[in-house]
Amino acid sequence: MGTQTPPKQKLESNTPSTVDDEKLARQKQIDDWLPITSSRNAKWWYAAFHNVTAMVGAGVLSLPSAMSHLGWGPGVVILILSWVITLYTLWQMVEMHEMVPGKRFDRYHELGQHAFGEKLGLYIVVPQQLICEVGVDIVYMVTGGKSLQKIHKLVCNKPCKDIKTSYFIMIFASVHFVLAHLPNFNSISGVSLAAAIMSLTYSTIAWTASVHKGVQPDVQYGYKASTASGTVFNFFTALGDVAFAYAGHNVVLEIQATIPSTPEKPSKGPMWRGVVIAYIVVALCYFPVALIGYYMFGNNIEDNILISLEKPTWLIVAANMFVVIHVIGSYQLYAMPVFDMIETVMVKKWHFGPTRMLRFIVRNLYVAATMFVGITFPFFGGLLGFFGGFAFAPTTYFLPCIMWLAIYKPKKFSLSWCTNWICIILGFLLMTLSPIGGLRNIILNAKEYSFYS
Repeated sequence: MGTQTPPKQKLESNTPSTVDDEKLARQKQIDDWLPITSSRNAKWWYAAFHNVTAMVGAGVLSLPSAMSHLGWGPGVVILILSWVITLYTLWQMVEMHEMVPGKRFDRYHELGQHAFGEKLGLYIVVPQQLICEVGVDIVYMVTGGKSLQKIHKLVCNKPCKDIKTSYFIMIFASVHFVLAHLPNFNSISGVSLAAAIMSLTYSTIAWTASVHKGVQPDVQYGYKASTASGTVFNFFTALGDVAFAYAGHNVVLEIQATIPSTPEKPSKGPMWRGVVIAYIVVALCYFPVALIGYYMFGNNIEDNILISLEKPTWLIVAANMFVVIHVIGSYQLYAMPVFDMIETVMVKKWHFGPTRMLRFIVRNLYVAATMFVGITFPFFGGLLGFFGGFAFAPTTYFLPCIMWLAIYKPKKFSLSWCTNWICIILGFLLMTLSPIGGLRNIILNAKEYSFYS
């Protein structure tokens, strides 16, 4: 009898480890399937063009319009401040990606959970990140559709049949029903590279065509609104437009997750190199478009600068085509973390099998949902202002600073402590003020708008 006990003990002590091994094997299988963690062989230049694609969006085309509501002094200060603050917060996120030895925070909400606790971190980060990413995708549906409509109008010399914006949004969405099935970030790198090149190209077209057109004879730089309240509300909307223009932080940890990392060569080195290159490109895109566009057209500038540039027709057609290609890439870049979230919940929480069919259904439903909302509410300027302030300001301007203070706990009144608190205060002001202007614009547009017209 006594001789039989040790094997029993051995069996008992072995069972938990077998269960753990199975659990780890299943975990690895799921991680190898999920979009963010399935491929970790990206180079630093992948980070550069992914960041350019994420950052330089259709928002750049609304910057001259934002300048007309902000005025020269405040406009220049806010543009430069935004560039500096967002570069600083992006650096913080790159640093925090691997601050715990042997662990990588591959997703924004994982970093939030480390900073604020398991549950609170999810509640703080996930809603904001989803508003940002889904919001961007909806706005890009509208942008892509409107750019296609603009191409149609410009190319059609004879009086053509007027096609509804809704149909152009559907045409734009049809591409995504195909591209949405690319499995992970590295598989969309070709689309992202094309999008990054296009963003630099159409930004250059926007400001060079403005220079070619010259300063308009009746140019005025005063505020356009006739009432004081109108001026204030427009100022708030413009703040949202600027916030929207610097919205790449929502996907930065997910981009860094695709770069290989070892203790000797952590991923923050190549990632930071990519970010610096991306920010130089961002400056080359944003500052000339915003300042030259406003200088040439004054407060008569349209919501989208390409609408103000009517001639030469071929160049504006080309620019709009580049916008379409760029927002195709951007849509995919912002959709990938959303796909990752949905697929993680379905596979880990609801125990669906990680299959192609699951991916096919989830991603098609997502594209269809963003298309439907885009068709229903296509108010481009107001949407930018509202989403920009409400969701991009926290995730871009001050959430990284709060996490930095919570994790590193710098000394009170030290340089790091003061810098972070300044960013938090400025970001909070941006978050509270800009949605007010955006919401007012949506209400004003909605008065004249009939659904699915």
